[in-house]
Amino acid sequence: MSDRRSISIPGLSHATAIPVATRVGPLVVSSVISAFDPGTRTVPTAIEAQVANLFAHTGAMLEAAGATWDDVAKMSFWLVDGAHRTALEAPWVERFPDPAARPSRHTHVDPNATMASADFIAWVTASERSNSEER
Repeated sequence: MSDRRSISIPGLSHATAIPVATRVGPLVVSSVISAFDPGTRTVPTAIEAQVANLFAHTGAMLEAAGATWDDVAKMSFWLVDGAHRTALEAPWVERFPDPAARPSRHTHVDPNATMASADFIAWVTASERSNSEER
């Protein structure tokens, strides 16, 4: 039996047979995270609302995988405009307040994109995995 588990989130799914995230042992990796409003394919106009959706969807995936924001090792973001990077700062610092213990982050700028998107990689430690399995 495989240690692989597909992560599903109510109101957040791909249009194809792809899970929103996968957990294999302590490794959690997301698929692309879209900025859609939960339960719809509607993309908010404001970049701040798109970024809020990205962080909300990420939090839901982490929770469903038995992980927390502390387990995130790297996040990547794709933005339509480089000026939108500033919209990432407040939610980033809120989730990762210690500048000495933040995950890696990469921001790609794609002027041809239709919305902001993201993905993440997380590693759940054994003690956190035990705690989450007890829930």
